[in-house]
Amino acid sequence: MTQSMTLLQSIVLGVIQGLTEFLPISSSAHLVLTPYLLGWKIPPHEAFVYNVQVQVATLVAVFAYYWSDVRVILNAMLDSLRQNKPFSDPQSRLGWYILLGTLPAGLIGLAVKDSVEAAFNSPSITAFFLLITAILLFAGERAGKKSKTIDQMSWVDALWVGFFQAAAIFPGISRSGSTISGGMLRGLERPAGARFAFLLSMPIMLAAGFLTLLDLLGMPNLGSLLPIFIPGFIVAAITGYLSIRWLLGYLVRHSLLIFSIYCVALAGLSFLRGLFS
Repeated sequence: MTQSMTLLQSIVLGVIQGLTEFLPISSSAHLVLTPYLLGWKIPPHEAFVYNVQVQVATLVAVFAYYWSDVRVILNAMLDSLRQNKPFSDPQSRLGWYILLGTLPAGLIGLAVKDSVEAAFNSPSITAFFLLITAILLFAGERAGKKSKTIDQMSWVDALWVGFFQAAAIFPGISRSGSTISGGMLRGLERPAGARFAFLLSMPIMLAAGFLTLLDLLGMPNLGSLLPIFIPGFIVAAITGYLSIRWLLGYLVRHSLLIFSIYCVALAGLSFLRGLFS
């Protein structure tokens, strides 16, 4: 029997979202599998709306961390447009690449929205996609040359990474993991891949937040849920900011393989839980 989310569940899941959104281990998988492993019976639509709104909270974290970068990129784009040379400045070019890379996830996301929401209700599908994340991380480390800086990116690189982000629409495929791996497969060094991945996440997370706002406003028990949802939003934003800082420092000297192993272990635990339940 399902019951509405509690305040404790909201805070726990908010912390998990903040920690795992930017680590390449799929925050969506953790938001699906944590209630499953702990036996929490949260109504599916309520859980889906909560999951997307805490992803918006981590969008706040990205904006807070990269605000100076965003301001520089936007100013460069406007200046280059006024000069009728949109790709002459590296920062302006990066801005257009972010928009280009956003297109695949936006178009595919609209086409499969209902299937995605259904996937959020399936721990077994989520665990399967978590194995896909593990494979992507392993491939990025083993096959990527990891020598290209973000200023050396081409529009083909941006579009390629954009398709990897599109794959992360489904729970279990890490957005940061798939996009960083996609960048590394195109030769980007790890920190450059992570920076582009985090900047690339902003437009699509903003769009997802707007769409879920419409769902949120349509919920009949919105008044009783907001006091439960808001604390989760706040802790997700704070832990998300700290997670970005830690990961960018970690990737300077360390590989993604430990995260690949973690994804396999969590998927295996979920399959075992299903086997014995």
